[in-house]
Amino acid sequence: MLALPVLIGLLIVGILVLLGLSIMVVRWTSSGSPGKRRKQRDRNTIIKDANRKLSQNPKDTGALSDLAEVYYKDREWEKAYSTYTALMQLVPTSPELDDFTITLRRGLSALHLKKWTEAYKDLSVCRNSKQDVFEVNHNLGYLEFRRKRYERAVALLKQASEQQPEHTDTLRYLGQSLYRMKEYKAAGSVLKRAVEQAPGDKESMFVLGQCAFELGQQEQALRTFTHLRGDPVLGPSAALRSGSIRMQHRRYKDAIMDFQIGLRHEQIAPELSLELKYRLAAAHSKNQELDQALPLLREVYSVAPSYKDVAAQLSQVEELNSNRHLQTYLIGASSDFVTLCRRIVSNYFKKAHIKVTDIHVEGNEYADILAEVETSSWEDLILFRFMRTNGAVGELMLRDFHTRIKDVKAGRGLCLSAGTYTEGAQAFVEARLIDLLGKDELNKILERLAARG
Repeated sequence: MLALPVLIGLLIVGILVLLGLSIMVVRWTSSGSPGKRRKQRDRNTIIKDANRKLSQNPKDTGALSDLAEVYYKDREWEKAYSTYTALMQLVPTSPELDDFTITLRRGLSALHLKKWTEAYKDLSVCRNSKQDVFEVNHNLGYLEFRRKRYERAVALLKQASEQQPEHTDTLRYLGQSLYRMKEYKAAGSVLKRAVEQAPGDKESMFVLGQCAFELGQQEQALRTFTHLRGDPVLGPSAALRSGSIRMQHRRYKDAIMDFQIGLRHEQIAPELSLELKYRLAAAHSKNQELDQALPLLREVYSVAPSYKDVAAQLSQVEELNSNRHLQTYLIGASSDFVTLCRRIVSNYFKKAHIKVTDIHVEGNEYADILAEVETSSWEDLILFRFMRTNGAVGELMLRDFHTRIKDVKAGRGLCLSAGTYTEGAQAFVEARLIDLLGKDELNKILERLAARG
């Protein structure tokens, strides 16, 4: 057996060895990997040597090339741009310099610095020299897209896409350029590939939704815009579009929700906010929620009195909100509208026996009511047409009404509207048994009905 002093000595030696190894590991870890240290040392050495040479000769092409290479690879774009600019000035007297690479890299550095004009000039020079370089075709195509020269952008980006079919940015700007050229089918195909490769590319997804809408694929467009409503950047625009689609399908409650979601976003452009409020007011009006529409229209009017027809809309909603019968006539449910029209027919002629024989409703446009009217002095078959509009009724509608009168063999016709009649419409009925009643006459009739309860 080993003596106790020997064992103690070996134990001490072991502890010292372990301590030394621990210190070495800590130092090695804290200073980074050998590769990183060497890379940093090499970079610093290159910069130091290049600056030393340039202090002796500011036009040393080798030193400038070394510096430019380091700055470019390290993405120090300002320094790279300045250094490649210095090299370009030496190209005419230095045949050893690669003119194309210098111009390309200066152009790409300018692009990263958002020096759009300088980048465009350099990349155009490169394109004139070589037409098969992906970096040139892609980036020059992007710049043409920014300049709204979409045909040029498409030509360049198509070539870039052939060179690198899976390059997401190329697909993105190619698809968006095609969309702006109204080539919706081709744009949708390209953007679909872009979204498949980069599901987080919300901008491409948004334009893809616009393509679907333009192609009549409204359900697909609606799904896309609904999905994007919550996006902090594109959300307001997406909500506006999804709500507008639902308005077209008369899904007013859903449209109201869309517009409200759009307005909840904190970052929203003033003009987009106005449009959302304007559309939201329209949705509330269509849903017969005039008390909700009024404050929105007043807000839009206070900010931009000349915005679209907001002044006319505000005046109309204020009038409708104070006139229950007119509200029913213009925007009420179809059944309520027909009931109101029947009351008008039944009370139109004093001391008359009136029998309604036929009712025809043409969508949300008008209702025809045919009635047998008998008084003590005369009797006749009269066709009433109730126009659901506060705009101008034209000659074509009156010609249609006249044809309908002849078809049902009515003796005369009465056309009622909450709006006006064009000169052509008034001229058409002058020699015909048709009476035109506009907004003022209709309001008087509705007032009499209101007085009767």
